[in-house]
Amino acid sequence: MKRTRETRQKKIIEDAVKHFTSFFNAEELHQYIAKKGVGIATIYRLLTILVSEGKIHSFQCNRRTIYSSNKKNHCHFVCERCGERKHIQPKKLDFLEKEIEGKVCHVQIDISGICEKCGKKD
Repeated sequence: MKRTRETRQKKIIEDAVKHFTSFFNAEELHQYIAKKGVGIATIYRLLTILVSEGKIHSFQCNRRTIYSSNKKNHCHFVCERCGERKHIQPKKLDFLEKEIEGKVCHVQIDISGICEKCGKKD
């Protein structure tokens, strides 16, 4: 893995990422460090580097990239009738490791179905 040099901007971003206890996007990170002189393009570039270094994980949520340093999975349940999208936190996903040759870093799952509210309308 190619090592990147340590810069003032990278240090600011790495420190700021530790502030977020859940998922965040580049714009939220930019707002958090707005007064520190780090531009949004630099944030996007350094987030990509942090993902490639394995320091954070990236996920897709509502067609946007979100990041996390402490969550190993990102799962949704989407109702096929009303389109409601809920984040879910499965208790166990370790069975996936038995199905995959290699190491699982993080998981993203989208589950489709009929929500309880729409199911009652039948």
